[in-house]
Amino acid sequence: MKSSKIKRNICLIFGGRSGEHEVSLMSARSVLSVLDQNKYNVFEIGITHDGVWLTGEDTLAAFEQGKTNNLLPVTLSPDPTKNGHLVNGQLINIDVYFPVIHGTFGEDGTLQGLFEMADVAYVGSGVLGSAVGMDKGVFKYVMASNNIPIVKSTIVLRSEIEHNLKDVINKIQELGSYPLFIKPANLGSSVGITKCRSQEDVIEGLMEAAQYDRRVLIEHGVPNPREIEISVLGNDQPVASVLGEIFPGADFYSYDAKYFLDSSTSCIPAVLSNEITLLVKDYAIRAFKAIDCFGMARVDFLLDSKSGEIFLNEINTIPGFTKISMYPKLWEASGLPYENLINKLIELALERKADRDHTIHQFKRYQ
Repeated sequence: MKSSKIKRNICLIFGGRSGEHEVSLMSARSVLSVLDQNKYNVFEIGITHDGVWLTGEDTLAAFEQGKTNNLLPVTLSPDPTKNGHLVNGQLINIDVYFPVIHGTFGEDGTLQGLFEMADVAYVGSGVLGSAVGMDKGVFKYVMASNNIPIVKSTIVLRSEIEHNLKDVINKIQELGSYPLFIKPANLGSSVGITKCRSQEDVIEGLMEAAQYDRRVLIEHGVPNPREIEISVLGNDQPVASVLGEIFPGADFYSYDAKYFLDSSTSCIPAVLSNEITLLVKDYAIRAFKAIDCFGMARVDFLLDSKSGEIFLNEINTIPGFTKISMYPKLWEASGLPYENLINKLIELALERKADRDHTIHQFKRYQ
């Protein structure tokens, strides 16, 4: 006897105009592999490097193979009465959009703004949490205002690098001794990051990071760093996973070390004192709430192995979802398997949509 339960329409969105395009495809492949076809009707939308939205038969495979000519254009209208996207003029109704687009134009609030205007349910944080979480400079200001420890840092603009490099170098020197880390303020997966041990490294690092963003973050390095990560899940009442520790296969946890080097390893759960474990969990949940996150986030910390000082490094509102990514691995170690995690994220998206529906958008004057 067939179940009378109606399957939900889930649309996975991947790719995007970002240096993390390829990582997004890997994440999408992993998520797609566990979406229960008996529970969901799964649709796929791929966004090209140029920002073109496409769909069709086995869209993800077409993107992976670079053969997208036979795919069809997609339009997600901001019209809240549509409740879906248009393909060849036909409306495809969607219950939940599941973006796995890392970096700019996907994780930074821009895509979330479109979802909000269209009034659709979607997995992950809204405009505010996504935007603040993505901008490492603004995020650090918010953490400092909430008494969450961060490393000493400064922000410079691409225009300053191009026209006043000497002044920029002088400003950076005020941070203290090497090593220093230079990063695009709005990017992830360690794209565009340089570890600097000299002024020559700094100049190269500034040029590298400025290719990816107009705002560049320079951080003072932690002397004896241990890289600690934790996953957060939930909406108004978020919970934290066990902690994990990363042992990079390179000089630091670079793009290659995260996704391509077999020499990078992890320890789950991390071997830490109960005091540090509780403190990290507290900081992670406070950070999640401080920037108004929803659904999911991976929070990264640096621990000085000698002094015991803890520094919150950054938050990722659409963390990697590959089979080797820490976000799902940490939840699996906490007793929530990958497939159940995906189901939970979809439930949280629907829960948040129901909460948004309680908001009145028209002022009613009472006579």
